[in-house]
Amino acid sequence: MRKNRFECLIILAVLSLFAGLSGCSKEVFPPSPPGPPVSEREKVPEPGRTVPTLKTYTVLGQTYTPLACAEGFVEEGIASWYGPKFHGRQTASGEIFNMYEMTAAHRLLPMHTLVVVTNLDNGKSVRLRINDRGPFVNDRVIDLSFAAARKLEMIGPGIAPVRVEAVGSACRDELPGVFYVQIGSFASRDNALEKQNMMHRQGFRETRLQKTMFNGQAFWRVQAGKFSSLGSAEKARQKLEQNYSGTFIVAD
Repeated sequence: MRKNRFECLIILAVLSLFAGLSGCSKEVFPPSPPGPPVSEREKVPEPGRTVPTLKTYTVLGQTYTPLACAEGFVEEGIASWYGPKFHGRQTASGEIFNMYEMTAAHRLLPMHTLVVVTNLDNGKSVRLRINDRGPFVNDRVIDLSFAAARKLEMIGPGIAPVRVEAVGSACRDELPGVFYVQIGSFASRDNALEKQNMMHRQGFRETRLQKTMFNGQAFWRVQAGKFSSLGSAEKARQKLEQNYSGTFIVAD
């Protein structure tokens, strides 16, 4: 009798385990990640990689041509969000994606365009900067960072109807701001300083070094600048690209 009771308990425990696993398999969206971002998870851009920022590009057989100007741009559709899986990866603009910052991905808006995104279900709004491309799903119009989605209270549902409105006359070449052109990332600070001094001699007198950590190791990014518009930064990037492969624009 005692043996049969013991066997029954084992069977019940196994059934409970499978029931729990079945429940987990239905979870579509990741839970809210705990704590602040960890700088060591930041990924250093791959050397020599050309980052599409302002040019026509093709994804999944579909070709997209970014708008030259976002002035008066307004659209409504479905927003989604992305977070832990992409945290620390490189965005289409060349920046490192930080799911705790107020950014978003859009297929056509010029990089660094400022937009106001309003959740049409609850009226909540956030102000974001476009620094990535996507989402490449037919019924989605914008992909928000985790931080933005949390403010719009759409983490749980995963998607929400939104209105996207460009702020000001965000024309690609005239877009104002503070921009730099990153020419490389170095494990040796001395090598980075040498490149910085070289940029100074070439007339980029406000070139800076930005320290970042990856897997416990320090890297030094050399960013030439600075520039007061996206257009002037792009002209400098094209010039620097002749000597430094894989340059990209960084916005402050």
